[in-house]
Amino acid sequence: MVYNDMFITIYILVVSAVFGSVFGSFINCMAWRIVNKESILKGRSHCTTCGHMLGVLDLIPIFSYILSKGRCRYCKEKYSPRYMVTELILAVVFMLFTFQYDISFLTLRYLMLSCILLGLSLVDFDIYEIPNRFIVAGIVVWIATIPFIDTPIKEQLISGLSGGFSIGGSILLLSLFMDFVLKKESMGGGDIKLFFMLGLYMGPILGLFHLIISCFVGIFFVIILRNNKIPFGPAISIGAIISLLWGNHIVSWYIGLFY
Repeated sequence: MVYNDMFITIYILVVSAVFGSVFGSFINCMAWRIVNKESILKGRSHCTTCGHMLGVLDLIPIFSYILSKGRCRYCKEKYSPRYMVTELILAVVFMLFTFQYDISFLTLRYLMLSCILLGLSLVDFDIYEIPNRFIVAGIVVWIATIPFIDTPIKEQLISGLSGGFSIGGSILLLSLFMDFVLKKESMGGGDIKLFFMLGLYMGPILGLFHLIISCFVGIFFVIILRNNKIPFGPAISIGAIISLLWGNHIVSWYIGLFY
């Protein structure tokens, strides 16, 4: 992103961060409702402990958590810091994509994908499951934005489908082989579908880079959480954000070492 006026650049990035925090708050609420079998479309936001309906002052992203010192104003029960953390994370991600790709349909595509990845990561972290609705939403966003991206449609389709089927198909075959060897499920079906969906956005080369990064992030989670069973969806999502932001530059640098 390059503008002659630094003020305009800062303004755009701040607006992106505000939108990111707002969507982060909404997606956190949506994920909690999915996990707890509540309707996403019906009912106002409420305290998960006392059930009191939350007002405007309780729903300002980031600031409400800070001003209330992380407690419900009505029952004084502590909120999970996850609320503020997810709002901050998506705010930063929105800023990074806007800075990297400027104001464009490609940026909009990645911002929507980021929201989907945050939602499925939160759900997977809670119940070790990635609902199909997130995978479908990701595929719909990819298809719906194809006509508005500068790259020719045919090229996008070839790259996307080859990336989805090569990465997703390879993971599926590897998973089936490991299931046979270990006599138990080695990878959830949701993770395989997620790799396929993200392969549509990345194509085969960047998709392979994403696979490698996701494995490293997954290993990091195992070390930090000290648990053999971890939700792989968040690791795949973090790998996707890293790949979409800097993957092409890293791959080009690496290939350049040999030429």
